[in-house]
Amino acid sequence: MATSWQADRASKKINGVQIAEFKVSGSAIHGFQGEVDRYQEFLLEGDFDVMMNYAAQQWATDLVLPILKRLPYYKVLAPCGFSGLFEPGYSDYFQRMPDFLKQYDHVIFHSERYRDIDFARKHELSNFTVIPNGAGEEEFGQIDSTFRQRYGISEDVPLLLTVGSHTGLKGHGLVMRAFSRAEIGKSVLIIIGNFIPGIGCGHSCELLAQWVKLKSLGRKRVLLLNPPRSDVVAAYHAADLFIFGSNIECSPLVLFEAMASRTPFITIACGNAEEIVEWGHGGVIITTIKRTKGSVGADPAVMANAIEGLINNPNERQRLAEAGYRAWKDRFMWEKIALEYERVYKSLLNQD
Repeated sequence: MATSWQADRASKKINGVQIAEFKVSGSAIHGFQGEVDRYQEFLLEGDFDVMMNYAAQQWATDLVLPILKRLPYYKVLAPCGFSGLFEPGYSDYFQRMPDFLKQYDHVIFHSERYRDIDFARKHELSNFTVIPNGAGEEEFGQIDSTFRQRYGISEDVPLLLTVGSHTGLKGHGLVMRAFSRAEIGKSVLIIIGNFIPGIGCGHSCELLAQWVKLKSLGRKRVLLLNPPRSDVVAAYHAADLFIFGSNIECSPLVLFEAMASRTPFITIACGNAEEIVEWGHGGVIITTIKRTKGSVGADPAVMANAIEGLINNPNERQRLAEAGYRAWKDRFMWEKIALEYERVYKSLLNQD
């Protein structure tokens, strides 16, 4: 696995996978910094059978594009949404993308209908497969029921959850405003995500969390957490409802994780969220506002009404939870999805 260098990486071999680290950053649009030549030489000199690039618009894929024709092994790409497709600064990048896509032996999309697969169809690409995202049984099959106790949350208080880094694009403000409006009595909202120093929405979220508490006279609390992964999974299991208001996505993993934890969800139509609801029936889509450049949003009042409707209807929450869980067990476990990736790789190798 070729990936970014990390100072705190304890081992360069994880579960039998060898890690090749590169001190590289940037993208084709913003420029590259670091060990660019060393990374490309690693690819050119490598005796590989298949190379998998995961996500466009970042250095590990963008540095491959100009040398694709020189790589002698099979090449696979999962674009992950083409988030910059409607950005003027990416116009040249996407003018060249059809030719790059045709140089890959196979392309994997996570949705039957989203901007990346629509782009491929528009340019008459045929060498692709749709493989959905998912969540792992190894993580979500184990239930830690101590989360509420450890974080001081009573068992009889509605607990709402959203998960996403404080980038400013995950809709934390929308979720907090909706939570503040929702007439659900004493309740707790947990926002799990890492803070990004100097940028993002971390500081504004802290202020808004205080405002929610003051406005409700202390009946509502917002906890901003960045716990270990085990507690993230435990929070899913402890929550009564998962709320998602992200402005831009590809195929949001968090909705699959909600299904895996038997947690019903409310989401705006970001990425292929509508498709995920159709696939799994584990949550509901609220009326979504489409903005320029492909981003989306929603009215906090509309989200608040949806929260009220589900928190006050435990039978419907249970119905959504069980439907989503069954769909996850049947189709969206990583343990099963990994086999779909393996089939793609083997089909290429079997051509020889």
